[in-house]
Amino acid sequence: MNAILKVLAAATFSTLLMAQAPNRNFKGEQHMQAKGTFEVKVTPADGTLLEKDAGIGRYTIDKTWSGDLTGASKSSMLTSMTESTGTMAYVALEKVEGKLAGKTGSFYFSHTVTMKKGEAASGVLKIVVVPGSGTGELAGLSGELNIIIDAKGGHSYVFDYQLP
Repeated sequence: MNAILKVLAAATFSTLLMAQAPNRNFKGEQHMQAKGTFEVKVTPADGTLLEKDAGIGRYTIDKTWSGDLTGASKSSMLTSMTESTGTMAYVALEKVEGKLAGKTGSFYFSHTVTMKKGEAASGVLKIVVVPGSGTGELAGLSGELNIIIDAKGGHSYVFDYQLP
């Protein structure tokens, strides 16, 4: 099962994220946009007994952000896959510490992704700033992130956001 979950993580990142863009709804508010790249390291982690019994995989993720958002992040990701249909999902919480628009602080992203293996169009991707999670000069931050993975596996992002 662990091999399947590794495939899930790779397929989710490389297939769905190339094709999906988040549904941005700023209700007419003026927003800002940050763009750049990040390096990512995904590491399998020991799951709980409940997770192992349920076939849920656990991973830790470390990222180094560059571009309009600079800094580092750490996250924990849970994954699942239904072998008979190829349906996959992951959820993650990611703490980002860094600088955005010249302002320093931290915040959390919440990730929710579902898809059928190999069918990017079936996928739903949602990566949003957890409301109220911004600290320091990033207090009040809100927004939504889109991740793009190029054909060579390079990671870039477009982050639509608002700051007070």
